[in-house]
Amino acid sequence: MAARGRVAAFNLPPLPTVGEIIKLFRLQAQKQLSQNFLLDLRLTDKIVRQAGKLKNAHVCEVGPGPGGITRSILNADVEQLLLVEKDPRFIPGLQMLSEAAPGKVRIVHGDILTFKMEKAFPKHLKKNWEDEPPNIHIIGNLPFSVSTPLIIKWLENVSKKNGPFIYGRTQMTLTFQKEVAERLTANTGGKQRSRLSIMSQHLCTVENRFVIPGQAFVPKPEVDVAVVHFTPLVQPKIQQPFELVEKVVRSAFQFRRKHCFRGIETLFPESERLKKTEELMMAADVDPTLRPFQLSMSHFRNLCNTYRKMCEEDPSLFAYDYREELKQKKRQHLPKSTSQTEQTEEEN
Repeated sequence: MAARGRVAAFNLPPLPTVGEIIKLFRLQAQKQLSQNFLLDLRLTDKIVRQAGKLKNAHVCEVGPGPGGITRSILNADVEQLLLVEKDPRFIPGLQMLSEAAPGKVRIVHGDILTFKMEKAFPKHLKKNWEDEPPNIHIIGNLPFSVSTPLIIKWLENVSKKNGPFIYGRTQMTLTFQKEVAERLTANTGGKQRSRLSIMSQHLCTVENRFVIPGQAFVPKPEVDVAVVHFTPLVQPKIQQPFELVEKVVRSAFQFRRKHCFRGIETLFPESERLKKTEELMMAADVDPTLRPFQLSMSHFRNLCNTYRKMCEEDPSLFAYDYREELKQKKRQHLPKSTSQTEQTEEEN
């Protein structure tokens, strides 16, 4: 019995195991949706612990599936849990969990990529951006097929302080393929340094917390999985619009094995490419013979700041699209130079 005046911690009542739920509702992971179930509640508890203290917190779980992580979140004594699930086969099992935790669970059958997170939580939870993060968390074992586009979307939301970040610096605890997690957290010079490294680290503190071996999942994926924690920074390391930063970073990594000027020059039309590239590299004080993965955050900051000034001087510059220029040349059947026929090595 709880001590007088103290509210007892919430615990779920006895329920069928996650494995039994899968059998009961005849659930099978769909390969085309890159679904993998995590049945070991010790591991789901460990994932949830990476989010920090969740007592009385408001949590959104992305893609709860059969509800393994969902149980661990509820047992952490959260105030409210929002479940966003795209696959209708999982809804009945999630409703069973909702009934076991009266008043705590709200289930949305929808796609997290289009779900309006601005209205997901009560307004009174909002905090100023400079304050400590709000008592709001996003947690999810993300399908591999959606993890990269989703984190890019949320990073854009961080930059613009909208979506789930309209409430402040909302923290995220998410799973990724181990290789993607290594890209997200790679340091300057690391072999996994990539567009994702810069886009995430200039906006957030990004931590690779631990790795889950593939055999822990059903069905077993061909790769291991890592749990990554994101906390938005009060001030981004590159204080330029998201679209501009992404364009510069994407261009830089177009040819990741070549000198960085090869990618940077794709920011400019062919007619003035050499001149403008030299101007940008010199003004930004970046060695053009460095490889893209050798560029530091300060290098990218200088490149973005200088490119912004160049765009202000020539407003048509930002609208220029290197790939569109290539397409037009192909349509016109013009002779192709070496630089136009090279395949880009930009990551997907």
